[in-house]
Amino acid sequence: MKVSIQRLGLAFLVASTVFNSSAQTGDTKAPIDLVASAADISNTMKTYVYDRSVLVTPAYQKIQRDVLQLAQQAKTQSEFVEGFNQIWKHGPFSHVQLAVAKHSAEQMTDYFDAMNAGGKGAILSWQGDVAVLTVNTMMGLDTISQIDAAYQTMTDRKAKALIIDLRNNEGGAFAVRPLLSHVVSSKLDAGFFLSQRWTIAHQRLPDQATIAGLTPWQGWSVKTFWRDVQNNDVTRIQFEPTVPHFAGEVYVLTSKRTASAAELATDALLASGRATVIGEQTAGEMLSQKLYDLPQGLQLSLPIADYYGAHTGRIEGQGIKPNIMMTADAAMAHALTLASSAK
Repeated sequence: MKVSIQRLGLAFLVASTVFNSSAQTGDTKAPIDLVASAADISNTMKTYVYDRSVLVTPAYQKIQRDVLQLAQQAKTQSEFVEGFNQIWKHGPFSHVQLAVAKHSAEQMTDYFDAMNAGGKGAILSWQGDVAVLTVNTMMGLDTISQIDAAYQTMTDRKAKALIIDLRNNEGGAFAVRPLLSHVVSSKLDAGFFLSQRWTIAHQRLPDQATIAGLTPWQGWSVKTFWRDVQNNDVTRIQFEPTVPHFAGEVYVLTSKRTASAAELATDALLASGRATVIGEQTAGEMLSQKLYDLPQGLQLSLPIADYYGAHTGRIEGQGIKPNIMMTADAAMAHALTLASSAK
């Protein structure tokens, strides 16, 4: 799940802008040693990345060479940070971001747990008796409240069908829970996260018996989730039904920008059998990230756990294929046509 540094979007587990706004690279003074900063990044990655085997791949080794060259050539810390993030736009895995720290990683994590997204995290509108719930981020206590309130309104107005628009949702955290819980009618095993503890000890995925024997993770805290997902070999994700229950037809709209926790939600809705997904294949950026403070005033976000969805399997690097493939721009009209004919 992604509490994006680059984009603001929910941390169910670990995406615009709290991180961007709190970590601007405005420092123009050259650090003591940018090559040392590159080494700090490399060492932090080795210590905490979800699977150390990714660090010996040719793609990662190229990243290492490019970052070292950047460190040797950059004249300021700002130039180094910007160049690093440009390099990682094409990296071998997602959820890597560097910034100049304005606050400590612990302070930022506390902020993620208490923040509001600004009132536009989830917006309910209507097309006749069809409810359209546009969820722009999975971040924010206000987004969670808006989703809960939207389902109550749908129940009160007896909505015929629901369209969940995730086309501009680049992830986040716990707003995924109410989005799913009002739709499922029984407990749904959505998938699981694998930490470095698992990948060091095993060359395989956990079997179903192992997953079934785990207590599903519960909680609403990004800080607690990051701690638990690293301490556990495997973290089981399950959604429980809540009231009011929406029993009508559900359609989910996706685009190439739909990422991270929004992909977790899309996969879980497919696994539940409750939704038809319409649009483009999603971004394939589904890892759980965490923030780390580095020397010389830098802050690194890196992935600490990989995710496997009940429907798609591993989402990172491949994304989720919709039931009905079409351009994102055409998806809403098609969903409305289907919803209008729903019983």
